[in-house]
Amino acid sequence: MRWSWFMPFHHFFIKRKQRERAFYENGRLLLEKLIASCNAKPIPIRTFSAQQLRQATNNFSSEQLVTGFSIRYKVSLEGRIVLIKSSFVQNAKPIPIRTFSPQQLRQATNNYPPQHLGIYWYKGSLEGRIVLIKRIDYLGRIAINDLVISAQMSGHSNVLKPIGCCLHTPYPFLVFEFAANGFLSDRIYVSRVTELQHEPMVWERRLKIARQIAHALSYLHTAFPRPVIHMGIRMRCILLDEHDVPKLSNFYFSVSIPEDEADVEGFNGLRYLGFCAPEFEATGKVTEKADVYDFGRFLLELLTGEDSWQISRLTIDKDSSLVAYIHNRAQGSCINEIVDPAILAEDGEGGASLEHQLQAVVDLALTCTEEDPQTRPTMVDVTKQLRRIERFTQTGEELGGNLQNLKLLESVEEHASA
Repeated sequence: MRWSWFMPFHHFFIKRKQRERAFYENGRLLLEKLIASCNAKPIPIRTFSAQQLRQATNNFSSEQLVTGFSIRYKVSLEGRIVLIKSSFVQNAKPIPIRTFSPQQLRQATNNYPPQHLGIYWYKGSLEGRIVLIKRIDYLGRIAINDLVISAQMSGHSNVLKPIGCCLHTPYPFLVFEFAANGFLSDRIYVSRVTELQHEPMVWERRLKIARQIAHALSYLHTAFPRPVIHMGIRMRCILLDEHDVPKLSNFYFSVSIPEDEADVEGFNGLRYLGFCAPEFEATGKVTEKADVYDFGRFLLELLTGEDSWQISRLTIDKDSSLVAYIHNRAQGSCINEIVDPAILAEDGEGGASLEHQLQAVVDLALTCTEEDPQTRPTMVDVTKQLRRIERFTQTGEELGGNLQNLKLLESVEEHASA
């Protein structure tokens, strides 16, 4: 009884220690990931104790001060002359990632009500702006991975931009820009459109979104010294801003192919979720072509309005899949049976042109979802083909998925423009 007064203080100190441990552990993971991802080269960053640095700088003496801007000290450390600087990461673009406290995020989301924007996504108000706060209750490493890859990709207009994070919780909370029009799945899947009473998305907008996401994936595969594989292209990982511009997100399991390697091991747990690329299911290893396969399935969902995990309109055997079904049905050119009725019901002139576009996208999706990854196109080729399908609405005969002739078509176009 006599110690009862002490218990609140005891709990306070325990919670504070837990927050500190979480902060240091998450901060360590974040720093490791940032260092490892810097130009895809190992950077020999050592850790030193505060005592070592105080001793090296004579307790940060003004005599050791080289410049007051980005404070640097010229010192002797372990037998060599070095500079100690307030920031140690060099040769990398500054990434404006802020840190927020748990209290700020609880206040921003009104203490995380159950009516959040999708699983683990919350709409909140933070420092005078509307944001999305992502909460991941397992595997802190995937949250760090998501943050780092998102930050590296933040220069692309079709990637959801990170604003900051909270590292004080056992699993980091991530803060992103707001996407006013929610998840793409709620505007495409027939079941969700019906349930939420949304207007179905028109074909022209679907095609543009496909091309924009293809471009974001092309950037992911080619903009860095080593290709980065998304490993999770799904309708639910794409959000829409107020102008329906798509924003790719969810880089939880993204992985880069190591130098001098042709492939890389993917996150093993994904193999048991279903609908992954055949080579990943068989070997556990992937290349960029795994993203191409996932994107091909994404194209089929845009066309059919079906959710690969929950087919509602098409009659598909329980042991089959949307990809297998379309591969079988497309041989008979049954476009009207495959395509979302909302697309076919669209008004406007050029019905034959629409049919040519639809057939071209079906052919492209089939090529992307070939069993053999070697026969699939690259995402760069897919982006070019989608741009062609958007542009050449009156020449449907030339828009088939025969990507073997892609280079020839490019040279013909260049010659014609010249």
